[in-house]
Amino acid sequence: MGTTQLESVPEPKYWHLKTVLSEALDSEFSVGEILPNERDLAARFGVARATLRQALEQLELEGRLQRRRGVGTTVAPPRMGVAVGTEQHAWPGAAEDAWQSVDCVLAAPPTAVADVLETGSEELVHTVRRSRVSHGQPVAAELLYIPETSVPDLSAIDAPSAAARARAVLRELQRLELEGQDRAVELGSARADDAKELDRLPGAPVLVVTTRFFAEGRTAAVSVATYRADTCRLTFADSGGVEIHHGPERQAS
Repeated sequence: MGTTQLESVPEPKYWHLKTVLSEALDSEFSVGEILPNERDLAARFGVARATLRQALEQLELEGRLQRRRGVGTTVAPPRMGVAVGTEQHAWPGAAEDAWQSVDCVLAAPPTAVADVLETGSEELVHTVRRSRVSHGQPVAAELLYIPETSVPDLSAIDAPSAAARARAVLRELQRLELEGQDRAVELGSARADDAKELDRLPGAPVLVVTTRFFAEGRTAAVSVATYRADTCRLTFADSGGVEIHHGPERQAS
């Protein structure tokens, strides 16, 4: 079987158009601005609408564009940085936490989580559900599993609503001295419940970040956070890395 010389393969027309469109997004449009319709864009760049659609779909996959029902195609905000490998440790719900508490129930965790927590397969744990929003759109959903042994005094807290119960569990968890945490990241596909919460189709690419929190010589809590792959990127420096803002006012920090 012969080998393919990549240098001899011509660049697809839609890929070249994607590059041209990306440069136009940087120089002519701002975040949230609605692009002209497909007919006008195709006429401007002298391409067929099928070619234009391929280029737009690629830019959407890369997180540069968003298609919103009833609105059209808009310029997406910069990807949100997801810090991994940082030495800064904090319990969920700390002052700088950007997550919003949604619900909290007592339920048996998935088997893999129960193994990490070293709880029985049928032992109930506090399952806190949280969400994260950036620029008005959902970008991540989290399930936080906390054994009752990590929050032994929780029964004394009166928290009637679901969100209030979640906040009460997190406040009680912070009474423990955090000894450390570790994280693992993997690429996955959105399950039906995650897809609904993240406003994506089932099977859409997501980043799954699993975090273990250690206290008193054991795993005190486990977080499984699912991020939209089209709106988030990983950062490894303690400072969060370099933020690049697309649009006329580009800055670096």
